Amino acid sequence: MIKKLASHLGEYRRAAILTPMFSALEAVMDILLPTIMAFIIDLGIEKGDMNAIVKYGLLTFAVAAIALLLGILAGKYAAEASTGFAGNLRDAMYENIQHYSFSNIDKFSTAGLVTRMTTDVTNLQNAFQMMERMCVRAPVHLVFALIMAFSIGGPLTLIFVVAIPLLSVVVFGVMVITRPLYKSVQTRLDRVLGLTRENLTGVRVVRAFDKEKSEVDRFEDANELLTKMQLHVGHISALMNPLTYVIINLAIVALLYVGSIEINIGGMASGDVIALVNYMNQILVELVKLANLIVQVSKALACAGRVQAVLD
Repeated sequence: MIKKLASHLGEYRRAAILTPMFSALEAVMDILLPTIMAFIIDLGIEKGDMNAIVKYGLLTFAVAAIALLLGILAGKYAAEASTGFAGNLRDAMYENIQHYSFSNIDKFSTAGLVTRMTTDVTNLQNAFQMMERMCVRAPVHLVFALIMAFSIGGPLTLIFVVAIPLLSVVVFGVMVITRPLYKSVQTRLDRVLGLTRENLTGVRVVRAFDKEKSEVDRFEDANELLTKMQLHVGHISALMNPLTYVIINLAIVALLYVGSIEINIGGMASGDVIALVNYMNQILVELVKLANLIVQVSKALACAGRVQAVLD
């Protein structure tokens, strides 16, 4: 299914290839910053060496400027690729619908086709844009941050070994639970749109037979079902951020506590502890982004199946 949908990238393939490249390079630049900050503290501030402070300070500025430029380029090409992909997808769906047989027309409701060409494609566009930037950036950031953290060594790295698996369980657990629920949301949205269309196109008939009250009741029932399902999925998805923040903040408290002991006994430099805390914060940011991406992808996968059914 993904391969078939990706074939509609067309002339936007170049932008789709450049985006993850720039995102990966941006992640590498971001990962270098905590280590350079540790050099400023250990080699400059603690030793009172102003030359080292200036040298590593200028290096920090240069790395941050390069990361900013790479981020701008990644955002530009991600927007171009996702918007073009959505446009091509809508074109293909509309052209395919024009050649539908009567059996195909009977299979898909008008409201369902409208939802698939608007809401579903928009969800795919948003998910594709996030995937272009985050599917490469987040793993690169996580892997390199862990490598840099383990390269520092010491007992503090064990905190990373415990925290990362816990975060992974939370993130992927929410994804597994919410994916089928998003399909139900889209189905109930079709129902609401179908009732709206029926009332708008058949308003004269409804008034002629004095059915306004019953039609309002039908719409309110369908809308209430949709609202309850959206709230249910939203509540589950909303657990992602607080749970990840709790785990990460507990890990940071543990880092500071164990790190202070190591500094007192001379086992670690203060710059190394600060670098580890920064790496933990970076992992937090990337995992929250990855969690939001997974929620968006879960929604998009439900939409992708509905879009692919129209194309097939």
